[in-house]
Amino acid sequence: MSTTEAVETQHKVRVLYTAEATTTGGRRGHGKTSDGRLEVDFSSPTELGGDGGPGTNPEQLFATGFAACYQNAMIGIARRTHLTADDSTVTARVGFGPIASGRFGLEVELLIHLPSVPDRSAAEALIAEADRRCPYTNAVRGNIDVTLTLV
Repeated sequence: MSTTEAVETQHKVRVLYTAEATTTGGRRGHGKTSDGRLEVDFSSPTELGGDGGPGTNPEQLFATGFAACYQNAMIGIARRTHLTADDSTVTARVGFGPIASGRFGLEVELLIHLPSVPDRSAAEALIAEADRRCPYTNAVRGNIDVTLTLV
């Protein structure tokens, strides 16, 4: 299946915003966004055979974006349902490793703290709705394992 065919079989996105970034040098290189708001050096973690240098890595960037996006979905849903998640935190743990036949994959755990939603069933319902709304969970659904943990 071509990339075009794969897109046609999914829900078509009505694009409201496009982020653009360019990298050079791979995991030990440099990346920056087209608007200049983000510019990073990459270093490969020692766990992956790298130098463990001062730069970030793709998994850290993915974890940061995933956590922010998921938390924003929860905050919006909470407001519409007369709850508050403004003091919530979401910690994303992105695991990277081999999956089969020389290929690599990811897994994600989201640790979700909702101190202003003391009722566990309300918190679980909020988490479930955020899972349906968040573009990151929608993008990875069926492709990588995502564990949602209420802490």
